[in-house]
Order: sequence, then structure tokens, then C-alpha cells
Amino acid sequence: MPDTSFPLRSPDEIASYHAHVYFSPATASHALALRAALGRRFSVRLGRVHEMPVGPHCASMFQVAFETSMFATLVPWLMLNRNGLSILVHPNTTHPRRDHIEDSLWLGAPIALLADRLPETQAHADMAGPANTTPDLPPAP
Repeated sequence: MPDTSFPLRSPDEIASYHAHVYFSPATASHALALRAALGRRFSVRLGRVHEMPVGPHCASMFQVAFETSMFATLVPWLMLNRNGLSILVHPNTTHPRRDHIEDSLWLGAPIALLADRLPETQAHADMAGPANTTPDLPPAP
């Protein structure tokens, strides 16, 4: 019989998703090529390229914010096209620390995160925001 002693949560808590694509100086060209390919294939919000650690992230990275409806298409595409890069995919709920640390998934090798720089809770979950890309290619090559 399944254990039901803990409260079950609903995916309806998830307002959007973020993917953080990490890179080093040696893999920066791979990351920039992936960023360009994402922008040509998906209607997402691409964040700035951070060439040094920022916030809880201990490596250079850029963020991709996307709607929950895109998860089943975007995440498998990232799985197949990450070109050796490490990518953190996490939900956005009102619990940012848990989103990044406990409820996330990694594509490739995990990168250390500074959990103490993330709030335990916040009043509103981060939304994906308006897309800043103009896709002109289908996701499949």
C-alpha cells in the first residue's frame, strides 16, 4: 500500500519553468550556439549571458524562462542538444529554494548552488514573462 503520510502537491503550483545553462570559458561557444538555437526554435524568454557567477549560481550561465505547456517539447530538446553542457531545470512556485534544490532536475553534471542565497518562500511564483525570441525554425532539425 502506498505511503500517504505526507501531503501530495499538485503540478498546478508551477507557474513556469527556468532552465539555467552553465558554461566555462572553454564551453562558452557551445552555450552561445545553444542559446541561438533555442531562440530560433522556441518562443521563450532568454535571459542575459552572465560570464561570472551570479546569485545562487556558482558558474557562468544564462537562463531560459518558459511556460509550463512547453516542458514536454523544450526539455527533451535540451536533453538531446545540450552538447555536454550542464543544465538545471526547475519549476517556479512560491518556494524558490525548494524549486532549485529539491524539485529540480539536472541534464548533465550538477553544478553547486548557494542555497542560502535563495529565499525559502516568496509571495508570488515567477512567471515566464513575455517571450523575447522570434522562432523561425521547428524544434526538430
